Amino acid sequence: MTGVDPSRLDEQQLMKELETIHRTRHDTLLYGSNDALRAHNERMAQLEGEYLRRNPRRPVAAGRTREGARERSCAEAATPRTPAS
Repeated sequence: MTGVDPSRLDEQQLMKELETIHRTRHDTLLYGSNDALRAHNERMAQLEGEYLRRNPRRPVAAGRTREGARERSCAEAATPRTPAS
């Protein structure tokens, strides 16, 4: 494993690590070697797992659930579109 064990990070350090790994995700996917992508996946899973372990009751936005997405889709479909003037 590379990096500090996520369980040893304080809250601020964990959030900084999560922000960094999410920010670098796209470039790693597009341009990283298979080994780099595998390492990135493993580290991201470790960090996210630690976050979830610490925050089992984290707030979940209704729009980020399947039910919320369905409601949003239905509302968008019911809204009539007007042509641009």
